[in-house]
Amino acid sequence: MKRLPHRVAATLLALASCTGAAAARADDAAVLLHPMFQDHAVLQRDQPIRVWGRARPGEQVTIALAGKRASARSDAEGRWEALLPALKAGGPHVLTASAGAITQRVGDVLVGDVWLCSGQSNMELQVWRSLDARAEIAGAANNRIRLLTVPQVGSAAPLERFPDPVRWQAVTPDSVRDFSAACYYFARELRKTVEVPMGLINASWGGSRIQAWTRAGALRTTGHYDDELDVLALYADDPVAAVGRWGEVWGRWWRGRVDAVAGDEPWSTAHATGDGWRDAPRGLGAWERWDVPELAAYDGMMWYRTTVTLTARQAAQEAVLVLGPVDEMDMTWVNGRAVGSSYGAGAPREYPLPQGLLREGDNVVAVNVLDTYRDGGLSGPASAHALRLRDGTVVPLDKRWRYRSVPGHDWPPRAPWQSAAGLATLHNGMIAPLGRYGLRGALWYQGESNTFEADRYGDLLRLLRRDWRDRFGERLPLLVAQLAGYGMPATRPGESGWAAMREAQRRVADEDANTGLAVTVDIGDRYDVHPPNKQELGRRFARAARSVAYGEAVPPSGPRPLSARREGDAVVVRFGDIDDGLIAYGAQGPIGFELCGAQAGTCRYAEARIRGDEVILRAANAADATRVRHGWADSPVITLFDGNGLPAGPFELDIEPP
Repeated sequence: MKRLPHRVAATLLALASCTGAAAARADDAAVLLHPMFQDHAVLQRDQPIRVWGRARPGEQVTIALAGKRASARSDAEGRWEALLPALKAGGPHVLTASAGAITQRVGDVLVGDVWLCSGQSNMELQVWRSLDARAEIAGAANNRIRLLTVPQVGSAAPLERFPDPVRWQAVTPDSVRDFSAACYYFARELRKTVEVPMGLINASWGGSRIQAWTRAGALRTTGHYDDELDVLALYADDPVAAVGRWGEVWGRWWRGRVDAVAGDEPWSTAHATGDGWRDAPRGLGAWERWDVPELAAYDGMMWYRTTVTLTARQAAQEAVLVLGPVDEMDMTWVNGRAVGSSYGAGAPREYPLPQGLLREGDNVVAVNVLDTYRDGGLSGPASAHALRLRDGTVVPLDKRWRYRSVPGHDWPPRAPWQSAAGLATLHNGMIAPLGRYGLRGALWYQGESNTFEADRYGDLLRLLRRDWRDRFGERLPLLVAQLAGYGMPATRPGESGWAAMREAQRRVADEDANTGLAVTVDIGDRYDVHPPNKQELGRRFARAARSVAYGEAVPPSGPRPLSARREGDAVVVRFGDIDDGLIAYGAQGPIGFELCGAQAGTCRYAEARIRGDEVILRAANAADATRVRHGWADSPVITLFDGNGLPAGPFELDIEPP
């Protein structure tokens, strides 16, 4: 396809924007209801039904549903909101909205229970990737379960509507195939005991951090993200200026590292690529495939540098730096100034350069790449990277790239505007457009991307819970999936960020009557961070919902540790929420217990024996032990279950004083 001159392309884009805006105004005049309210929707039963949308400013809007009516007047911006009385489960109904001569009619509306399913890749993982997927998809047909997938969009500012169309759909083989497996199997299981229509809203994004799902105002209260949030606010109005400001923040972080060397600024034009720098292969690509032994399994940071030579005429033009896909996060500089930062392995980068940044002669491009999982690096070949000038000229960055690895795991801060790894970005793009839609509860499966900060995660999860309850209801039930096992089993006691994350999740759930925990450590896959057994995960989510959201007298998640005390030369752990007694699989007593002193490195495996609702522990260090751990590893082997087949999950408890 022939490239259009920059000025022509810009003119066409402006004309398209005007045409789109005119079409949007015409649509807004005819469509009164927010996109959440459309054919096949499910509305939350047994609570007032909030309905909203857009009309002409100052216009009276009347809504009707199942014989109930309400009205509201739109404000100066055209926004309106009304409350219908609560309805019992049932339908199908017709929802109508009328304003002046315009009436919008939405049909096949059910009233039941609506659940929000959110998190990262284990919530996003589709039905076609789950166990026995072919049969599951072929047999999927349920008009009483409706599905809505929120488009994956990050935004620096809260969005009122989805930027892409959304659809409510009944469960069919076509609709369920790409839907969240955990969410679908949860509702299918729950309907065995809660026989009402179910509406499922899937808002998930693989690799996302919890901070991206939390409102900026809530994050501000922690005091940890002030610089980043200031940059995010600037980014919404002036992205180029915000990137420059972020470069200053990032530079302070680099210079403040534990192993920082004074004057070492690889992005600077004055930096010499001498000691420690090596030539990268012409093909670039994943550094694990460069046949460099120390990079074969390297996860961490890598610096890349190259130069591009420009004429005076070229340097005077507006330009965009184009980079091929980067796995998985980059911080990019041109002539010592930060010009962009993105997260995600699949998409190329395009960074507008500030006017006057380029110069005649050599221009330095420096890219810091962070990879935390599997392949990492700057995609190639070198011709995939270029400067695209205003006149349409493309100047390849085809000179030799040099690289330098950065040892250690003191990894950099994430640019706050990054979609899945930023601050508030997914809240703004995927939660804010839901408005205050009525929910029965929320499912949350996330944490893998925050295991490096498990000590902070508990407070972040509490913050998310409070933030979502501010939006969806102060007693909103939250069901949390504790991280599944992943990696090779441990052969000796040690520290584990994954175990610490599970403990944070357990404690947050344990402290709140409207929060439930789904223990999943036993259904993980040591070779795959995305275990396919989402059917059992759905069953455990449903059990937690029956206990927490519906008040059934069933243990929500298997045996729960209550206390640890001394008894002679032993330590005794007492459990509650036991269904049909404690059992140990594969041996006379359960394994996976440790007795620990106060300091790290003092844990020892303990012999364990079941006695009623207690487990008695003995070890050589029992007399000096101050705490008990169970299942404390990335991928622990645990054998303690109850008679209903639910595991006693990982935990850490202090031993009570005598």
